[in-house]
Formats: sequence, structure tokens, C-alpha cells
Amino acid sequence: MNTHLLSLLAATFLPAAAWAAPMAELCPQDNTAVQGAGRIVTGQRPPVAKRLFTSKAVEEKIQRIKSQLTDRKLAEMFENCFPNTLDTTVHFRKSSDGTPDTFVYTGDIPAMWLRDSGAQVWPYVALAGEDPELRELIAGVINRQLQSIILDPYANAFNDGPTGGEWQSDFTEMRPEVHERKWEIDSLCYPIRLVYEYWKRTGDDSVFKTGDWQKAMALVVKTFREQQRKDDKKGPYRFLRRTDRALDTLNNGGWGAPVSGCGLIVSSFRPSDDSTTLQYLIPSNFFAVTSLRKAAEILSEVNGDTDLAGECSSLADEVDAALKQYATYDHPEFGTIYAYEVDGFGNRMLMDDANVPSLLAMGYLGDVAMDDPVYRNTRRFVWSESNPYFFRGKAGEGIGGPHVGYDMAWPMSLMMRAFTATDDDEIRSSLKMLRDTDAGTGFMHESFNVDNPADFTRPWFAWQNTLFGELIIHLVDSGKLDLLNSL
Repeated sequence: MNTHLLSLLAATFLPAAAWAAPMAELCPQDNTAVQGAGRIVTGQRPPVAKRLFTSKAVEEKIQRIKSQLTDRKLAEMFENCFPNTLDTTVHFRKSSDGTPDTFVYTGDIPAMWLRDSGAQVWPYVALAGEDPELRELIAGVINRQLQSIILDPYANAFNDGPTGGEWQSDFTEMRPEVHERKWEIDSLCYPIRLVYEYWKRTGDDSVFKTGDWQKAMALVVKTFREQQRKDDKKGPYRFLRRTDRALDTLNNGGWGAPVSGCGLIVSSFRPSDDSTTLQYLIPSNFFAVTSLRKAAEILSEVNGDTDLAGECSSLADEVDAALKQYATYDHPEFGTIYAYEVDGFGNRMLMDDANVPSLLAMGYLGDVAMDDPVYRNTRRFVWSESNPYFFRGKAGEGIGGPHVGYDMAWPMSLMMRAFTATDDDEIRSSLKMLRDTDAGTGFMHESFNVDNPADFTRPWFAWQNTLFGELIIHLVDSGKLDLLNSL
């Protein structure tokens, strides 16, 4: 990792010395990792004895997919990446009464983000019906997420116990169990997305009957209502951090930029954990609508809680109506598009950030229809130089964001482009860039320099790795095997 990276955001990214030891412990020492876009990297998974969790269904899936891929490097990267969450980040145990409990590291940071953990185990849910141990592990993630929401619905990341940590000095209502308390709408949406898919795939409704589910959903509704800020323009949440990085704190004394109280929900921070500029974050508000409707379905069908289900549905309808009124902008080149952020006063932020939920990812998450004309226009806008955080260079292109800065594209944006593409050439070019910008590591990274992929951030970022595996499986299942084998 070069000096450019070591100087970037020391509070956010770990320097090489901090991640080298755990990576050396988790990964085999006799691998053949080399620099170079086209070189094959093998043997990057931890030895079997050092893997944190092994699923028979996942291993069988890896072998089935790998056997169908003729591009050897792509096949090896899939084998490295798809099980990375299970191999290196999940800590499964049971409580004294036998309830599954799973704490999930994000990778090189030993804390559990509600967003990341929900996304990290997401692609394994499809296999949970055929693997009881995997199903129990995912149920443990759900249980842990619900308990975390009950502990503090405004927190984005949690410790494995009351261990405190570097952000305990933040000016907000910190608890020692909380790793970081940045209010982000998507932190409450990802657990709903996960539990809904788990329920649909496995038929297991036990996770809804401990009492935590309804308590957590009541807090979700309460928190979303508070952050509509209709009557109180500040709301109960406040956040300040002593930092020289403006995106790590909120302006106006910790309350953030003013909003109109138009019915949208404030998200003080983006999914990148950077502060919003205008606090109505549009992709996250779309995510809130679909999440609330999923929660309403579960509450009604499983719990028979028609009152709370009605509150979820009513709030979803209200936010949806506000999105129709405030979320769009008539762009002179692209037509009507979705703005990234608005404030309800008529101001708009026209951009996209790589981290999901994003404008590009709304089709992947199912928050808008893939053929929605406004989404299609938006998709063209965000993958162009009109998006200030779209970067193109000698080695690749993609969307980045202020979290890392100029010329640093996120592989996640390339994956979202491939997930939502209707054109095979878009999928093919995205896959080539993903394959060829790994810097010879055999893994995905948080971001890479579009002129020099050896300049990258976060060598151990499990969400990006597992998402890459999810994409390969999605393309195989969608009849794109020939395309994968044409790279």
C-alpha cells in the first residue's frame, strides 16, 4: 500500500501494519499472489482448520460454479471471494437458552455494521434451506441485529460486548456496546431486507417470536418518524466528533443542514459513513419505503400485529408520496432523474456515491423497477462525467465518493452496474474491470485508483468480496454463463 493510501483518513482506514497480522493469520502463507491484471491468484482462502465457519451448501455451490467457468482467474477469484464472510468474519455462538447469536466483523475492522452484516450474509440465504447449520448462523445474525436496534436504533455499528473504543468521545449518546453512532436510514433497512428474505426462503418464523422483532420494528417506526422532523426541526439525535475530516461530523452544532419537514426521512450520514450535505438522502428513503412494507407484511401475517403493521404501511405511503414530489430533477441532458440528496426547500445534490444504497443500486435492491424511465435516465447520469464522483482512467472506471476521494473507483459500483445492466457489453466490461483491478490479490477492495489498481484501500473488506461472488452466481443463474466465459 503506497504513501497516498497511508495518508488517507487515518481514522477510517487501517494502515498496513494493522491489517497484516490478521490477514497473515487467516490466509495461507504459500499462496501465489502476484501483481498484474492478468495473473492468476490461487490458494487465498484460509486453511480449512482456520476458517471460522464452513457450510457444505456453500462449498458445493463454489465447486458447481467454478467448474462452469473457463476463465481461470475469474474462477479463482470467485472461490476466494464468495465464502470470505464465512471464512473470516462470522463469530457464531448460542446464548444460554440456545438462541443463535452471530457477530459479524466487517473485515479489517472488528465491529459489526448493521448494513454490512446484512449484506455480507445475504447471498447465503438462498442456500440456507438446504443447510441447517447455515440457516442457524443466519438466524443468529438476525437475532443480533434486532438486539442491536433495541439497544440503540441510531447507531450504525456495534461492538461484541461493552468494550468501548475510539469513538466513545463522540458528542452523542454513546454506550460501550456501540462502536459508532452515525444515524443512517439504511442501518434499519438492511436487517428488514435480510429477515424478510430469510423468512421467504426458509419458512422459518421463529426469529419473529422472541419479542425482539416487534420491539425493534416499533423503534424503527419511532426513529423514522422522529427523523421526518415535522414538528421539531432538529430532532432528538445530535452528533459531533473532534476531527479534521468534515465528513465525520455534522454542521450546525451537530444537527446537520436544515430540512423542511416535507415527509421525507433525514439520514444524517450516508452508507459510506460520510455526513450528508442535504439530509434527505433519496436512495435511502426509497429503501425505507420498501423495507417498511416488508415489515408490515411480516407483522400482519406472522405476528397478527395489525396496529404496528398499519403504522409501517402508513409511514411507507407517506414517504413514497414525498419522494414523488421532491426526489426528481429535470436534467437538461438526461431528462428527469433522481437527485441524490434534497432538503425539501428546493435544493438538490446531483451526484451518486458508490456505497449501497445508491441511486445506481436502487434497481438491485428492488426499490424501483428496473424499467422505470426515471431510473434508467438516472443510471445513465451517474455513469457519466456529469456525476462529479464518476472517475475514468487508464485501468478502469467507476463511481467513488468523498469517503476516499479523487480517482478512486469502488468495485461495488461496477458490481451494481453489472447487476442492473440490460446490455451484455456493460456487463462484460464491468466484469473485465473487476477481474483486472484486483492488484494481483485475488480479492475485491473498497476502492482502486483508476490509473493504478495497485493503489487501493482496504485489502480485507468482506462485503465487497461476498458481493462479487453473489454477482457471479446471479449471472450464471440469469443465463449469462457464455458471457462470463467470453471474457
